[in-house]
Amino acid sequence: MMKNRKREILENVEIEAIASEGMSLARVDGIVLFVPMAVPGDIVDVEIWKKKSNYMEGRIVRIVKPSDQRVEPFCEHFGVCGGCKWQQLPYHMQLDFKQRQVSDQLKRIGRLDIPEVMPIIGSEKTRYYRNKLDFAFSNRRWIENIKEADILTDRERLGLGFHVGKFFDKILDIKCCHLQPEPSNAIRLFIKDYAIRNNIPFFDFRAMTGMMRDIIIRTASTGEVMVIMVFAEYDKQVAEDVLDALMKEFPQITSLYYMINQKCNDSISDLEAHFYAGEPAIHEKMEDLTFKIGPKSFYQTNSSQAYRLYSVVRDFASLTGNEVLYDLYTGTGTIALFLSGRVSKVIGIEYVPEAIEDAKENASANGVGNAEFYAGDMKDILTEDFISQHGRPDVIVLDPPRAGIHPDVGKVIVAARPERIVYVSCNPASQARDLAAFDEMYKITAVQPVDMFPHTQHVENVVSLVLRDAPKTSADAVYDGTSGSLQC
Repeated sequence: MMKNRKREILENVEIEAIASEGMSLARVDGIVLFVPMAVPGDIVDVEIWKKKSNYMEGRIVRIVKPSDQRVEPFCEHFGVCGGCKWQQLPYHMQLDFKQRQVSDQLKRIGRLDIPEVMPIIGSEKTRYYRNKLDFAFSNRRWIENIKEADILTDRERLGLGFHVGKFFDKILDIKCCHLQPEPSNAIRLFIKDYAIRNNIPFFDFRAMTGMMRDIIIRTASTGEVMVIMVFAEYDKQVAEDVLDALMKEFPQITSLYYMINQKCNDSISDLEAHFYAGEPAIHEKMEDLTFKIGPKSFYQTNSSQAYRLYSVVRDFASLTGNEVLYDLYTGTGTIALFLSGRVSKVIGIEYVPEAIEDAKENASANGVGNAEFYAGDMKDILTEDFISQHGRPDVIVLDPPRAGIHPDVGKVIVAARPERIVYVSCNPASQARDLAAFDEMYKITAVQPVDMFPHTQHVENVVSLVLRDAPKTSADAVYDGTSGSLQC
């Protein structure tokens, strides 16, 4: 192996394995080297951009010999766009790593005694599987070629797309995204062209000026479409012209909203959603249930995999029809309502008030009379007094944010002593930490990964826990993850 010290390039590096956070791994002179967008078996030249005493990070500058496993990325934006970082990996290899990631993190971080992890449930769709995407406008889009940037006009510098890497103010103009079905691409391209033709200013991230800031597109499996235009500056006539043009060009838009965001961040949870045209909501279906999706509603972004995920939760819960079930971090009540037909009572708790209102409406629309929903901070709502008032839970389902649960919530759960806990997580690392706090009182009986996000390093994981002194149920004895509806 030759080392070019002047340019800090390592030549003929062989990639050995897939690592965390979308990286691949090699070893050079005993030091670990992390490289993005590489495949085990690749021989590559790597430019080093970070060097520590025990590890290095770099980027591929030349593929000397591609791995036999390498596949051609399907997106022209691969490598610059911050999403879909694993397009160069065959899907079976993506699934293999996600499976190992779950097992490693539960054992290494949580130091947990776990049964054999069940085969990961792969996604039926590996493209066009998302039902929601957010695109950002920028008056200074990301340009890779500095020389090209010098000759572009202001109009040619405008872009609508995704943030680049970790840069808050760098937007990659997207020509075609393979994540969401049409009319997503068509809507995005139309609104960009319309704004340019009508000289409507794009957002400037540093000066916090410009009218066109974001566009959010939701596409349901029912065929319904919701569009939310986010304006940074509001001119009533111009805004209405934009919205009217959208409805005229795309009569298939079911629901159209706009918001006004003059904050420094892009979050919309605290913004007022102004209904403009069509219907107030779109809908998703799951078995005999229909879920209302509003502009700020949370719904799993892979609709078909959401059903498979919730089916795992239902199997792990081992319900007989007599249980009181608590669904913590319930969102719009999807899991609570999905399980409501197999329990005597279900309690859903969620931080976002609008989501709880949606949950109540979903319960009413589906004729579910045994579900109650409460809004507030989990550690403030879920107290011993709350449990005394609403009944001790026989089963608790957890589906928290990536950060996991607050320690106070964990203490209340342990004090409540439910016979079963089903923990759903999009972050096996924080899940492992939380599970360690339950380990003295609860035994892990099953672990089931589910791939919700093909071509990314992210994985959803479901863990079943039973009270150590609780009687063993038939589900503990026979469930092995081989139910026909759950296989990939």
